[in-house]
Order: sequence, then structure tokens, then C-alpha cells
Amino acid sequence: MDDNRVVNPDILATGRAFIQREGRLVERRLAEVVFDGADPTGVIDSVRAFRNDDGGFGHGFEPDKRCPASLPIDVECALDALATAGAGADDMVLAACDWLSTVAEPGGAVPLAFPIIERYPRAEHFTDWTYVPGLNPTAGIAGRLHQIGAEHPWLDEATAWTRAALEQGFDDDAHALSEVLIFLAHAPGSTATSHHERIKGWMTDLKWFQLDPEAEGYGVTPLHYARTPDSPWRSLFDDATIDGHLDRMTRHQQADGGWPITWEPPSAASTLEWRGIETLRALQTLRAYGRIG
Repeated sequence: MDDNRVVNPDILATGRAFIQREGRLVERRLAEVVFDGADPTGVIDSVRAFRNDDGGFGHGFEPDKRCPASLPIDVECALDALATAGAGADDMVLAACDWLSTVAEPGGAVPLAFPIIERYPRAEHFTDWTYVPGLNPTAGIAGRLHQIGAEHPWLDEATAWTRAALEQGFDDDAHALSEVLIFLAHAPGSTATSHHERIKGWMTDLKWFQLDPEAEGYGVTPLHYARTPDSPWRSLFDDATIDGHLDRMTRHQQADGGWPITWEPPSAASTLEWRGIETLRALQTLRAYGRIG
């Protein structure tokens, strides 16, 4: 990578100002942990606000639907926030696993959502395909639970189900591959680098994957998979590809300090929430790769 690249401190300052001004409480508290070394308690408390009495998470934690009911995708978002903050597996996490065990298919797989979302505003892509159990989100939820050190019977089932599913191959899209990579990076007994050749094969003609840094529109990029230089998936991509995507990410910062999104959420509030999420992700990635101080 180019060691003579320009490091622009204004990117971080203006990006954090956007999160503070427009982002949700959970992203504001995460920024404090990530950039200021704050205690994760504030993140844990903000995550708790999305929790339901059944132990699951809802209330639009994933902002593309405004459904208050517990959904697996919202559990995944809660776990992702906790993992980012460096929090461990507390009683709240174990209660979420209890809830997952009540909605899982035999064997442990769960879907992203349930038909109850149809009662509430939602993005157009949230349709009946999200009611089908699969690697997205089962592998990602299991991987994040392993990442934060959870132990639970449902996690054992989901881990076994994911491994068995991957033995049959992979024919899903780029979002599902992101979930699988999280699983492979954190599940016990997995040696991430041993999967590289299989993963490269899975990436051939992968739907919604943008390998080209100049591609326009919506897509999952290498920086979604290799968010830091020490990611086990960084070596899947050459330096030119990573540098190109970092350049693209840098120039996509908007005049208000935040990053844009390339899909249509169900409301103006959802749009701002997503922009806060994407701004935090961009700042974390750019800092990890040395593009900002």
C-alpha cells in the first residue's frame, strides 16, 4: 500500500460531528468507545433500550423496518454493537439466545425476520425471502456470539448447522458471505486462512459484490469483509483493490460530514440512522487503514 498517502484529520472530526448531530444514541456511544476509549457500559445500556420482554431485540435496531417485535436481524445488530464495544456475554445476551431457541427451525437455523414486519413501514427489500432460515443471519449471529465469548445450547446447534450447511457448498449472495466470514473468523476450531481458496471460488459471480472500486450503486465491497489490515480476509484482495476502495470511501464523505447510503429506507428517520451507522463504519475502516489519524 502507498505509504505516502495523505492523512486528513478533518475526515474524523467532521464525521464524528455528523454522528453526534444526526446519529442514534447507540452510534454516539460506540464512537466514544472506539475513538475515545470510553467504557462499554454506555453502549450496553443503549443496546438494552431495543430489548423486548421476550429476550429478543426489535424496535428497528436494523433501521430498514420499523417493527417493534423481536427479530433475529435485530438480535444480530445488538450483538454487533456489543462486539464492537468489546462487551462480553452477559445475562442480556444469554436471554437473547433463549429467545432464538424458541424461533429457530429444528437444527438451529433462523431467518432474518417474520411476517409481522408487514404491519409496519419497511424497505422494499424486506419481503418474504427474509422469512426463510439461512446462513444469513444464522452464521453471523453464531459468529458474533463466539466473538463475545457466549456459551449456550442454541449456539451449539447453530454452529453445527452452519458447518453442515457450508460442507454442502455456498450458493448465496454477498450479504450471506459476510455472515459466513464472521463465523469462520470466530467459531472455535476454525482456521480462517484454510478457507481462502474456497472463499475465492464462492466470490466468482457473487451477487451484490462490488470488487471494482469504480462500480456505482449498491453493493458489498472488500472493505465490508476486510475492515482492518489484520483481518483474516485482507489477503483475499490485492493492495490496489483495497487502496481503490479506501480512496472511494474517502471521497464519498458528504459536505455534512456523514456518508451516504445507496438504497431507500422506509423513512427520513431510517435514512439518518443508516447514515450514522455507515459513517461510523467508514471512520473505523479509514482509521484502521491509516487514512485518518
